[in-house]
Amino acid sequence: MFLLDMPAVPFTDPWVLPLHQRLKELARGKLRVAYFYETANNSTFRYRAYNMVQVLNDETDRAVSASYFFLDDLHRIDEIADQANLLVICRSRYCHRINQLVAKFKIQGKRVLFDIDDFVFNPSYAHLIMDTLDQDVDNSALWDYWFAYTSRMGEALRLCDSAITTNDYLATRIAEYSGMPVSVVPNFINKEQLALSESIFRSKKSTKFARDGRICIGYFSGSPSHNLDYAIITTALEEVMDNDPRVDLMIAGYIESGVFLNRFGPRVKYQPFQDYINLQQSIGRVEFNLMPLQSNVFTNCKSELKYFEAAIVGTLSIASPAHTYAAAIRDGENGYIAQAHQWASVIQRAIENIGAYQDMATTAHDDAQLKYAFYNQREKIIKALDLERR
Repeated sequence: MFLLDMPAVPFTDPWVLPLHQRLKELARGKLRVAYFYETANNSTFRYRAYNMVQVLNDETDRAVSASYFFLDDLHRIDEIADQANLLVICRSRYCHRINQLVAKFKIQGKRVLFDIDDFVFNPSYAHLIMDTLDQDVDNSALWDYWFAYTSRMGEALRLCDSAITTNDYLATRIAEYSGMPVSVVPNFINKEQLALSESIFRSKKSTKFARDGRICIGYFSGSPSHNLDYAIITTALEEVMDNDPRVDLMIAGYIESGVFLNRFGPRVKYQPFQDYINLQQSIGRVEFNLMPLQSNVFTNCKSELKYFEAAIVGTLSIASPAHTYAAAIRDGENGYIAQAHQWASVIQRAIENIGAYQDMATTAHDDAQLKYAFYNQREKIIKALDLERR
């Protein structure tokens, strides 16, 4: 484990602002973009609305301004529709209020876009989603939930003029389903996340990536729906930990280690779910960030955020060859790729190659900084919103 001596950072959600302040922020630019999400959260809302707004507002000329709104704000729907030139609905399920919001914009001849970061809009794939997420297929209520969820999401998508998503694989799925044009803006690291991450990386670099002599492998789960992904690596982890007494495992989030790994006692460490800022410190302390993923249409639509959240703090990832993972990671250069049957051997290879760690981690960090830092995203967002000529 890396010797990272940094205290926890006090954190509150930065997007908790009163409506009048968000309306004021929207009104400041010549071209005004309203982002809509059902209710704020630490995942999709942060990446697909809050981060976008932060970038669009981070210019002094105020040619473009943006703000975000929620279902609870729609009692001021007329003000939002009158002020904004463009509406972006982010991964929201159809309901009468969203239909009304879209109508308010379209009656004024204003464009409406749909931004979605997951393959959850086509009910024909509800069965695949349930299987992948390890849902109880004998529970009728879950079938109702997922068919309703995907149907409502698809209907909201079809209300819009065009779409934005996180990667080209998912963009193709959206275009096939909706017939509309689709642009790609990747998930990226926002200003506050980058500030702490750079501090972590500088700290590691200043000590030449000093470690305590043990090797910590981390699995960081943002939701309890990754049981089958984690199951891909449990046998490999057991083999590696049996063969190398230096290896520890850190599990953060909602996953249990499993009965096969319980026998390793204190070598298996747990951390509860963390806010996205302090999570960077936990990732920065481990040598290897594991990114197992099942192989199917649903999982290939996932973004590469787990890669760049680790890379930006100088931690190397070992990942399944899912579409975005394989595109982001150059095996042996800025991380490692492992087929399902290769996890034990690839983890062992990464450990044996620990002497090259600093160079590889620096390559990964620089790659993440170039491709996923907030300050390199504005042109992509402007292009996706088609604001270049307006």
